[in-house]
Amino acid sequence: MQATKFGGALAGVAAAGATAISLIAAAPAHSSQKVNAISAGALAVVPRAAAPSKAPHPVAQVPLPGKGITNALKGGRAWTPTAADALKLASAQVGVTEDSLGGGTKFQKWFVSSPWAERGVKRDGGKVSDYANANWCDMFVSWIGAQLGVKGMGADAFTRTHAQWFKDQGRWGQNATPGAVVFFSWSGSKSIDSIDHVGMVMKDNHNGTIQTIEGNTDNAVKIRTRDVSSVVGYGYPEYSSDNA
Repeated sequence: MQATKFGGALAGVAAAGATAISLIAAAPAHSSQKVNAISAGALAVVPRAAAPSKAPHPVAQVPLPGKGITNALKGGRAWTPTAADALKLASAQVGVTEDSLGGGTKFQKWFVSSPWAERGVKRDGGKVSDYANANWCDMFVSWIGAQLGVKGMGADAFTRTHAQWFKDQGRWGQNATPGAVVFFSWSGSKSIDSIDHVGMVMKDNHNGTIQTIEGNTDNAVKIRTRDVSSVVGYGYPEYSSDNA
């Protein structure tokens, strides 16, 4: 299937044949059935996007500040987010699901209302409202960073350009550290242009698998165990190392 930025390559696509061991379900994780509908022309009015540019994207490293971070999450300390903070907030979203149209999540609603959506439309075509029911695994990751004000997280709805952004910032590598943003290709390719899906690393199991938390996996936020053979690479946000 030829992917478009609102189709197979948009955040959340998990094609058949993915190597995955699920902590939630035995079958490989598949994203929403809306992927097939979109690729079949449900969003045919959206112009086909050009291939992602290899040049650095002019994106600020500090996402939009979040709102409503609870005192319980802050733990009464000065607010400098750590990887543990990001994973705690992400874990609190487990069980959030999309509606029957493939939308309705807080992550999609946030993205549609943010400047990131306008930037995506200028870059890729279409209209802001298209994001309301689009695949949302990268919106989930971006939402986590924005809510906590994590530096160096970036924000996007398109996994490939988000991965390229990390690489352009010099924050890209092959080590599965907690809180890292992990990009997958179900074909096993190590090319950024082949990326299908994104999540966050919870831990390296040191047995050829990693534990992750992901949005838009079986239409929900879930914890997964993934084989590292499907990992293209990792983006590293600028977390604080202060866990006091």
